Amino acid sequence: MRVLIVGAGSVGSSIARELLSHGHRVALMDRKPEAIGRSELGGAEWLVGDACELSELKRAEPHRVDVVVAATGDDKTNLVVSLLARSEFGVPRTVGRVNNPRNEWLFDDSWGVDVAVSTPRLMTALVEEAVEVGDVVRLLSLQAGGATLSEYTVPEEHGLAGETVGDVPWPAETTLVAILRDGLPIPPGRDDVLEEGDELFFITTQRGEEALQLMMNREDRRGGDAPEAEGPEDAAEETAQGQEL
Repeated sequence: MRVLIVGAGSVGSSIARELLSHGHRVALMDRKPEAIGRSELGGAEWLVGDACELSELKRAEPHRVDVVVAATGDDKTNLVVSLLARSEFGVPRTVGRVNNPRNEWLFDDSWGVDVAVSTPRLMTALVEEAVEVGDVVRLLSLQAGGATLSEYTVPEEHGLAGETVGDVPWPAETTLVAILRDGLPIPPGRDDVLEEGDELFFITTQRGEEALQLMMNREDRRGGDAPEAEGPEDAAEETAQGQEL
C-alpha cells in the first residue's frame, strides 16, 4: 500500500514508522526542511512543500497513492489537504487528524474526509470505555463522519443478560458487529446468548447511538434512576456551540 502523510511532526512520524514496519510504502511531506531525514524513517520518501498549494501537493503524486493522511497540527490545513486529495486527485481514502474537538463536525465527506481521528476524543473514549459500565461509549467516527463505532458493557442484573442476539430489538441504524468476552472476540450470531460483562461493539449513527442508550437504560435493572441519554435538542445545542474553527 502506498501512503502519503502530510505533516512530519511527532504524530505523522509515528504513523510513518508503524506503516514502514508493516512493509508499506510511505511518503512524508512537510513545510519545514528540518523535518527531512529523521534517522528512524530512512525508508520513507521525503518532500518539502506546502500541501495546501495545489502545485506543491501535485509533486507528491497523490493520484498514485492509496491513502492520504492529513496529520498536521492545524485543522484548517488538514481539511484543505483532504479536500484537494479527494477532489483534485481522486485519492481512494483520506484520514484527517482533528486537533480541536470543536472542529470535528467539519471533518466529513463535504471536506473529503473519510475517517476523522480526534486524539482528545479518542483518549476520552478509551478512559470512559475502561471505567464506564452501563453507558454507550463512542470510540471512533467512521466513514465520512456519518457512522460511529460504539461500545457498551453489559452490567450485572441487566435485562440483556440471558437474551439471545436475535431476540433483542436493536434500534434502527445500529448493527452489533462484535462481542468481547473474557478477552476473546466473538462474531455475534442470532443464537448467541449475551452475558453480564460482555463488551458489545456497534456500528451505528448518532441517532442510532442515542436510541441505543435509551434502550439500554430501559433494560437496566440495577435500581436507581438510570441516566438519561442526550436528546436531539441537547445534541443540536452542543453542536451549535462547537461549530467554530
